[in-house]
Amino acid sequence: MVKRLFGFLGAVLAGLWRTLDVLRRVVLNAVFLLLLAFVVVLLWRALPAVPDGAALVLRPAGPLVEQTTFETPLDVLRNGGVAPSQTALHDLLEAVGAARDDRRIKALVIETDRLGPTGLSKLAELRAAIVAFRQSGKPVFARGERFTQGQYYLASVADEVHVGPDGFVLLQGLARYISYFAGALDKLGVKMHVFRVGEYKAFSEPFTRNDMSEADREASRDLLEGLWTGVREGLIASRRLVPEKLDAYVSAYPAALAATGGDAVRAARDAGLIDRASTRDEWRELLKARVGASEDGKDFRRVEADDYLAVVRAARPGRDEHVAVLVAQGAIIDGSDTQSAVGGDSLAHLIRTAREDERVKALVLRVDSPGGSAWASEVIRRELELTREAGKPVVASMSSVAASGGYWIATGAEEIFASPASLTGSIGIFALFPELAGALDKLGVNTDGVATGPLAGAFDPRRPLEPAAAKTIQLGIEHGYRRFLETVAKARDMSAAEVDTVARGRVWTGEAASKLGLVDQLGGLEAAIAAAATRAGLKRYETVWPRADVGPGQRLLQRFVAMLASVAGLSGLSGLSASPFAVVIDGLQQNAGELLRWNDPRHLYTHCLCEAL
Repeated sequence: MVKRLFGFLGAVLAGLWRTLDVLRRVVLNAVFLLLLAFVVVLLWRALPAVPDGAALVLRPAGPLVEQTTFETPLDVLRNGGVAPSQTALHDLLEAVGAARDDRRIKALVIETDRLGPTGLSKLAELRAAIVAFRQSGKPVFARGERFTQGQYYLASVADEVHVGPDGFVLLQGLARYISYFAGALDKLGVKMHVFRVGEYKAFSEPFTRNDMSEADREASRDLLEGLWTGVREGLIASRRLVPEKLDAYVSAYPAALAATGGDAVRAARDAGLIDRASTRDEWRELLKARVGASEDGKDFRRVEADDYLAVVRAARPGRDEHVAVLVAQGAIIDGSDTQSAVGGDSLAHLIRTAREDERVKALVLRVDSPGGSAWASEVIRRELELTREAGKPVVASMSSVAASGGYWIATGAEEIFASPASLTGSIGIFALFPELAGALDKLGVNTDGVATGPLAGAFDPRRPLEPAAAKTIQLGIEHGYRRFLETVAKARDMSAAEVDTVARGRVWTGEAASKLGLVDQLGGLEAAIAAAATRAGLKRYETVWPRADVGPGQRLLQRFVAMLASVAGLSGLSGLSASPFAVVIDGLQQNAGELLRWNDPRHLYTHCLCEAL
């Protein structure tokens, strides 16, 4: 009797559990489908309308990049629930270019508050596009709550520049300061062996010195002065400034502040940098008066750049003939791409795919890389060479940095374009070998054993580096440098001796490189695309941007993450300044991360210690 009672209760509980389990699945599936439907509606909503007489609004978020990295929702969670912001430069160039001749667009409005640190050459390209927009007779208005140097460089191209009542315009000039670790490595007992060719190949110096070498100091000073001259001349031309006033503002800012009793806005206005200060509501009312009010009268007549670009692209007819733009962004490594590095095998496969695609008639390689693996660089360059041999034109376009390995891959093109502010050259090669025997000895760890040959175990970092092993590495470095010189000489129709005079690891601006014969033309991405189309004999074509890491499903996720980034920006969650301590730690982590990511099979690297200034 008791047994049957327990059996009955067990059956009831089991049935109840199955019912609850079914209900749980139904509810979870229903919630999932509702969320999915919500996301699909948001991401695939109808195209927005472009009002007649509207202002195109540019509000770049984060740094300007050549290609946005793919961020998954998990990446967003790791970042504290805030989607990292990036803005693709070519999207802004395309939007401004289309708006120039679009009768629906009456003006351009630039708001720079969310713009992050960006290379000068990218800002210069966008400025050039905005200048062309102004030349069509349409006005440009710019505002920032405050202006960092890069933000102001972009905003200064406008007809009218506003700043917040409590803002400032910070113009500091350019600087290059590096952390040097030789003293720390000595205390740890780590000996760093450096093998290089070229007195200007300074990447290894932070690990072997406690200060900047005279060669690096000379090259850095020339580089910064050349870049600052370009910025200074651009500001003077855009704002019609008195050069002496601008120079005084930059070199004696405390005096400029003292003259106005500490009023930074007035100091900027007295120097001619801004037109007026305005609050957000005053700015909105001014634009309503200049452009026209929206239908509800609450805002000015406007269209955001992303919405406008979606409308323009949807209306554009497809073409059967393509110019493919492939992006090499980040350090160059052997193997596959990562979020922040160019994989030699990945990019080579992408080039090969474009070469075999009958619709692709020409190829543009957009380079934004300081270099990295010499092996991977040659793998990429060879695929470009094969593309040219197949009869498809190849043009290289240098972004902020196309130096060392970045320049190596550019030599695979038949024509090279660079911005005057691009950093390029750095033709040199080096290797690093850390010897940890001293560090281990301090810990009481000894290494001993036997080998069948003089080089067996010679590259074990736990042991002192044998002279024979050091000679082997140096011979490989010298051979690699000769190979680099020969590759450049063949591509640029120069002798190896001529290349050597402008090589030896020295970094040049794009403007200087054009005079030295290292690049063919000064111009931006759009000029390079047009040149590739001309070489292919194309009059009507479509520009496509193939990439290896994003499929249809990932594109959907990417749009969802972009929406999260937009929401985060509107709620003020992004753009927070890091503390000085965090900046230092981040810099150290970045240096260590660079070294850990390198994986050249021969441990030979073509990398410049240069950033996108």
